[in-house]
Amino acid sequence: MNSSNSVFLTHQTAAGLDALMRAWGEPAFRARQIYRQLFVSLAASAQAMTDLPAKLRERLAAETKFFELETAKVQVGDNGLTRKALFKLPDGSPVESVLMVYEDRATVCVSTQSGCPMGCVFCATGKLGFLRDLTAGQIVEQVLWACHELKEIRDERPPHETAKLPEHIGNIVFMGMGEPFNNFDNWWESIERLHDPNGLNFGARSFTVSTVGLVPGILRLARMKLPVNLAISLHAPEDNLRNDLMPVNRRYPVADLIAAARNYTEATHRRVSFEYVLLKEKNDLPAQALALAKLLRGDSQRERPLLCHVNLIPWNPVPGTPLGRSDRRRVLAFQQVLLDHKISCTVRVERGIKIGAACGQLAGGGEIPKIEEDEDFS
Repeated sequence: MNSSNSVFLTHQTAAGLDALMRAWGEPAFRARQIYRQLFVSLAASAQAMTDLPAKLRERLAAETKFFELETAKVQVGDNGLTRKALFKLPDGSPVESVLMVYEDRATVCVSTQSGCPMGCVFCATGKLGFLRDLTAGQIVEQVLWACHELKEIRDERPPHETAKLPEHIGNIVFMGMGEPFNNFDNWWESIERLHDPNGLNFGARSFTVSTVGLVPGILRLARMKLPVNLAISLHAPEDNLRNDLMPVNRRYPVADLIAAARNYTEATHRRVSFEYVLLKEKNDLPAQALALAKLLRGDSQRERPLLCHVNLIPWNPVPGTPLGRSDRRRVLAFQQVLLDHKISCTVRVERGIKIGAACGQLAGGGEIPKIEEDEDFS
């Protein structure tokens, strides 16, 4: 079966499966059975769908595929609780996803594009350039991979350890490869499919989308019907430095970005998260922390403080990039300035840095950088 015209079952909507079953002369309820098997029971093969007749299972196995993404490699870190998958698309383009399991939650970080066109200087994905947009089905498929992987993690551990682990994925963060708002329609279709109460049934607030600051995308998100959480990659409190770090700032400068963030919070009554990667002696000075606090506090004479939270992220090294990672002392000093000015702020707990799965490190299976043990914030 040629992959270019294959029917990938995990890419199908309920309506798509209904159309397929009708074309095969099957009753409509078979489509509902298959949909439930795929997205509730998490069946990974036709033979696992034991509520279907044997002949239908055989036809599904012969004429359809379950998955389009080819798993090229899975790397494991953090005592087996962090897993990074490298997938290959039919044209060879890489896609990476990361599952992070904690005692109280499980989070999957998924990609919306292969590569990224935004060119942020501190990010490994940007070095790949833009390769292609992902379809809604390819995005959903990454979440299904994480659901299956979580089940495997639970199954392979002794009962006393399994009891401490979450049973289901709780958070889906669109922070992998690519800029989601450059692929808005496919990304939003994946949200609606993941949210389907007859399928995977993720709550709207389980989703967090991260953008480099595409103002039209932020404004569009504020108008959407589901209250998806917004994270904005900020990384500098003023235009000159942000221009150097993030080329997108030349088109959407800091003032416009903050105005869009205010629009989002006012429309949704949800706080916005600002991601701030700390680069040694570049954007981690106390004066820059003060400037960031003032930016987010607003002009008290005209506007209220922005409803927001700051995630400080010690930079995760990227090979061939002449940048430095802020040490613990500098990170905590930066955080304290923000806290002193009543800005909600945390230092992100790091996962996967030793397998190249941390923030900004997804590079299609490239070289995994090393960090010094005393700089490890995991």
